[in-house]
Amino acid sequence: MSEILFKEESFKIIGICMEIHTALGIGLKEINYKDAMEIEFQALNIPYEREKKFIVKYKGKMLKSPYIADFMVFNSFILEIKSVPVIIDAHIAQTLSYLNVSNTKLGIIINFDEKSLKWQRVIL
Repeated sequence: MSEILFKEESFKIIGICMEIHTALGIGLKEINYKDAMEIEFQALNIPYEREKKFIVKYKGKMLKSPYIADFMVFNSFILEIKSVPVIIDAHIAQTLSYLNVSNTKLGIIINFDEKSLKWQRVIL
């Protein structure tokens, strides 16, 4: 059996998301959940970068527009926040792209717009 990547950190983040989901419920915009996440990260001294920009290169040249992930947490993994009916393949593909450009191995998609909080780990 393989070890879970960033197990403790992941569980801590998912617990925070559960608390936010319980307090705010469903139906808000992604930005509202991101704001709540930022409040929790600051209160708990969790290292994070919101709207983390990553340089994308093509044939050795930097493209003008950076790729922006919702959060980089613990300087270890990408956290992608959604407020949609369900997590779909396009969300997974987007997260895989973040992992590629950030050179990280783990992304977590959190969906706040379902009756029960849903999340999916994406590993590169």
